[in-house]
Amino acid sequence: MSPQVVALAFITLLAATVNGALGYGFSAITVPLALLFLTNRVLNPALVLVEVALNAYVLWVNRSSLPRVWRRVLPMVLGLAPGIVVGTLILSQVNPGWLRFYTFVALLPLILLQAAGYRRPIRSERAAGLVFGGGLGVLYSVTTISGPPLAVMLSNQGLAKQEFRAALGFIRLAESMLTAVAYTYAGLYTRSSFALIPQILPSIAIGVPTGAMIIRHVRPETFRRVCMSFDAWVVAFGLSTLLRELRLVDSGAAYLVVVAVGLVDIWLLYRFFTGSPDSVGAAQPYRRPEGAV
Repeated sequence: MSPQVVALAFITLLAATVNGALGYGFSAITVPLALLFLTNRVLNPALVLVEVALNAYVLWVNRSSLPRVWRRVLPMVLGLAPGIVVGTLILSQVNPGWLRFYTFVALLPLILLQAAGYRRPIRSERAAGLVFGGGLGVLYSVTTISGPPLAVMLSNQGLAKQEFRAALGFIRLAESMLTAVAYTYAGLYTRSSFALIPQILPSIAIGVPTGAMIIRHVRPETFRRVCMSFDAWVVAFGLSTLLRELRLVDSGAAYLVVVAVGLVDIWLLYRFFTGSPDSVGAAQPYRRPEGAV
């Protein structure tokens, strides 16, 4: 067994465990690490096919909450299609590194604000959802990563844990299926991509149920905080990797981003777990803003 196969198995096992717990995170962990020894053109098509099955599973497990959220997130789903078409064209012609870089730079402060307990629900979900869905479609089809921005959006709108997971499953199943179709028309599937799938599936089979068992008894606000903490570390690592990939920083100093974000997040975690519930952003009953649809 080659070192590359072992590394991919370990990475995807970790990613699948996180995905089983949070409902997302498989690509967010797998992509930054696997791109150290694979290319986007080989990795992305394999991950998209795997995520069709993975997201279908997440949606099925949380199907009882779907009737409460599908109308709210439908505009995001409708906005995905044009974004995916644009993103697939970008993937087939352009290096997506700069797109990931600017996305992560924009996301990081938003994630840290969410981790600090700051939320400001969007008043017009339908209009915002269409625009957000378009951007999400571009990002996912280029990088197969959409969990961090999607988690920020859904957490900001106050979805409870099961509603959060059902909405994630619904949106991510739609984006992975649409992207799989777009990749087919663009001719991006190759023998090398298909060869990765058998290496990934055992990790999915073990990691997803394990993660689901771990998270089962976590209270909703702790669940939200874990999501934001996870996103902060993943985005920080992604930024550090891209600083070197894009030759903006050629030394290990690029990983000072991870150190800085890690220190901030540890402080926020300490404040969350040691402070009184009322002082650190405890979960409050969500009231849909006036005018939201």
